[in-house]
Amino acid sequence: MTALLPLHDESGQGPGSPALVLVAHGSRDPRTLATVHALLDRVRELRPGLRVRLGHIELNEPLLPDTLAALGDDDAILVPLLLSRGYHVKQDIPEMAAAARARTRVAAPLGPHRLLVETLCARLAEAGWRGPVTESERRSSAVVLAAAGSRDPDAATDTGRTARLLAARLGVPVLAAYASATSPTVAQALRALRAQGRQRTALASYFTAPGRFARECAQAAPGITAAPLGAHPLMAHLVLTRYDEANSPTRPLLHQPAPA
Repeated sequence: MTALLPLHDESGQGPGSPALVLVAHGSRDPRTLATVHALLDRVRELRPGLRVRLGHIELNEPLLPDTLAALGDDDAILVPLLLSRGYHVKQDIPEMAAAARARTRVAAPLGPHRLLVETLCARLAEAGWRGPVTESERRSSAVVLAAAGSRDPDAATDTGRTARLLAARLGVPVLAAYASATSPTVAQALRALRAQGRQRTALASYFTAPGRFARECAQAAPGITAAPLGAHPLMAHLVLTRYDEANSPTRPLLHQPAPA
């Protein structure tokens, strides 16, 4: 895999820079919380002067409102640890930000982005996937991109774009599949690919951390199954990329406290 490690400047390191609040969904699986903390450690290593905080939408502490309350009326940029647009990005996170005293901006979700595609490629390679060498292998190869799923059409649009970017990167078809809310499922996607003669398949796990959905999707795929995105170094670079984009001086604050 070609290394794609973007360099970040020092603009977010001063004590007056907005805090970076990584907004995780929350999970009952302890591996998820461990993965999020490992990712936070990588972000701090990349930019040691930046205040980095964690807030959850649900299920785990600290909850996002508590994290924002602890910041008082400071500036903060909220980076969703989410891979597409959907209800949490459009409603939950902005509403929690607007209810806080802190002056906030909400960054874009992590996906779609080329760094996600490179992380998916790295995880596939770790699992044993190799690109097709011959024309026969190319015609028989494909990848299923397993994602959580959402009823929001924008989420499917974003996942579909990631699938197309991954297909261009790998040189084989990539079909998005979902663990819930929409179709196709992983099993349905595999059947569709095999009906097209794509017998050499692998599963790319489009999840930020291990959990029930990632496990169920992996169990439905009998061949090569990649690990979730996790705390891969490129994920930390992507978190900082979204922070820097939202820290642009031309981007308005989402919420400013009312004058005293």
